Amino acid sequence: MNSPLHTPGAAAPLPAQRIDAAGHAHVDNRAVLALALPLMANSAVQIVLNLTDMWFIGRISTRALAAVGAVQWLVVVAVLVLGGAGTAVQTLVAQSYGARRYRRAAQATWTALWATLCALPLFVLVGAGRHLLFAPFGLDAEVERLAGAFWFPRVGGAATGAAVWAMLGFFNGTGHPRLTLLITALTTLANALLNQLFIFRLGWGIAGSAWATNAAQVLGLTLALAIFLRPHYRRRYGSHLTWRPHGRRLLEQLKLGVPMGLSPAADLLGYAIFQMMQTRFGTVGGAATQIVTILTSIAYMPGFGLGCAGTTLVGQSIGAGARNWAFTVGNRVILLAALYMGAIGVVIALAGPWLLPLFAGAGDADSAAAVALGMHLLWLAAGYQFFDGLNLGSSLCLRGAGDVRVPAALVLPVSMLILLPLAHAFTFPPGQGWVHFLPQFGWGTVGGWVAVLIYVMVLGSTLYLRWRSRAWQAIRI
Repeated sequence: MNSPLHTPGAAAPLPAQRIDAAGHAHVDNRAVLALALPLMANSAVQIVLNLTDMWFIGRISTRALAAVGAVQWLVVVAVLVLGGAGTAVQTLVAQSYGARRYRRAAQATWTALWATLCALPLFVLVGAGRHLLFAPFGLDAEVERLAGAFWFPRVGGAATGAAVWAMLGFFNGTGHPRLTLLITALTTLANALLNQLFIFRLGWGIAGSAWATNAAQVLGLTLALAIFLRPHYRRRYGSHLTWRPHGRRLLEQLKLGVPMGLSPAADLLGYAIFQMMQTRFGTVGGAATQIVTILTSIAYMPGFGLGCAGTTLVGQSIGAGARNWAFTVGNRVILLAALYMGAIGVVIALAGPWLLPLFAGAGDADSAAAVALGMHLLWLAAGYQFFDGLNLGSSLCLRGAGDVRVPAALVLPVSMLILLPLAHAFTFPPGQGWVHFLPQFGWGTVGGWVAVLIYVMVLGSTLYLRWRSRAWQAIRI
């Protein structure tokens, strides 16, 4: 059967396309992996950064670990919402690269940096509003104090992280993920050294971890800008000529980037409130949830790297005018992400008895209980990894196509109307928790993770159906 995806006489194959002797088009798995593996390695380095932070914080106390667990995802939500223009960079760059509009790719990067600079006061204000944000959740007083000490410097300085993300989006969108890996690796090394310095040698405690991350990201941003302005990028992309801000471009990029950031933000906001619930339920549940979340990032982050390859390949294909090929190559990326995450989730659960004790080493009375609970939670987490692969692969391929509003509208109700009510009902016994009009089964932290399992299965299936609908093929950005 002749493939409709390849145009005879085309000047060059499309992204990750292999043409056989009969002229039929196939997905070149080696080309997909050549792009995906550095992105997966970059995500693996990000895991090292997260694990490093947790290792240092776990040695402060179990309460410190629970406090960071209570707010960690809220930090990411703040970055996604306030740094939305940066989230759009990879899509815009990939489509511009596919269309050979190279200066437009550099301009999108500078536009994101200007938008992040404009949002800087908002980052500081949200960081300063920690008491207002935490008050409704009824956290243990000491946990809330520790969470606030971490929150202010981490969110107040997160604009730098948003700027780094925009720069990495440029390198990913142009198919240079090895540069992303280099920048992230050096940032992670700096973060580890600075954690030791700030937390223990200077005695800054939990706030020292936040300042270490901020300082490391400043170094990463400096390195990324230096590479972006090297002669190669100046010649091909005009990176030194496209820095001036343009109001129309800024508004267009915000229209794309804000809903693009809202989709994962809605997902993570639900998960952040879920973690708050577990910390409210008890220090042991909060700490165990945080440890398991960090360990399952071993599946999540490389899966995210695979999905980012889908953003680039789908975007470049659309930029080249080949929307049917974008569907084909996107399907392959989604399949690879789901299979990888499903398999690695089981491996992590099997390795739990050896891994969990490494992150609860404060030596206090709650550490052993957190490890024992974490053993059960890891198997529940393993149960949803395949569907999380569908979630990541589908959402990031949709991002490459510029399909951002409908996914955001789908994720928010699934998060707010499925995850949170179920997690509250399953976690708290009657008379506890935040609301009392829902049934309360009192299954504890294990019950909360059952709710996460149901939620991820629904979310992954919903976004995959959106991708399969091909409605995104009519979108123009």
